[in-house]
Amino acid sequence: MTDARQALIDLIRDEAVFHGDFTLTSGKKASYYIDLRKLSLDHRAAPLIGAVLLDLIEEFAPVDAVGGLTMGADPLANAVLHQGVAQGRIVDAFVVRKEPKDHGRGRQVEGAEVDGKRVVVLEDTSTTGGSPLAAIAALEKAGATVVGVCTIVDRATGAGERIEAAGYPYRYAIGLDDLGLSV
Repeated sequence: MTDARQALIDLIRDEAVFHGDFTLTSGKKASYYIDLRKLSLDHRAAPLIGAVLLDLIEEFAPVDAVGGLTMGADPLANAVLHQGVAQGRIVDAFVVRKEPKDHGRGRQVEGAEVDGKRVVVLEDTSTTGGSPLAAIAALEKAGATVVGVCTIVDRATGAGERIEAAGYPYRYAIGLDDLGLSV
C-alpha cells in the first residue's frame, strides 16, 4: 500500500464517513454515507487523490485524459492533472455535462479534446455505476476510446459489475473493508 493511499484512507475514514440513515442514488437505504466531495476539494486530500488515481490509471497506459460526469469527477480530474504535472506525466482533464449545452458550441464534453484519445472515466464513490456509464455514452459520441473506469471508493453495491457487463474494465482504489465498513 502506498503512503498516499493510506493517508487518503485515513482522511476518508476520519472526515468523510457519516453514520445515520441515508438514501443512496439507487434508492436503497444505508447506515453510512461516504461524502468524498467534502474531501475532493480539500487541500490535504486533493494531492493524495491525484497520486492514488494516477497509480490506478497506470494499468490503462497510455491515457490521454481523465474525467467524468460533472460535478463529482471534476475535482478528481483536476487532481490527476496537477499531480501528473508534478510527477512529469501529462494527463489532461475533461468534464462531461449531463446534457449538451443549448448555446455556444453545444458541447457535452468540455476541456481536453477527446476525439481519437484514450480516456479513463473517474468517479468519487461508486454505487450504481450510472454516472460513469452516462459519461461513457457522451465520450464515445465525442469520439473517445474509453479504456477504463476508476473510482476512489467502491460501495460494493453492484457498480463494478454493471460497468464490466457493459464492456469496460472497472477498478477502485479503496474498498469498504479499508474504511472499516461493511456492505
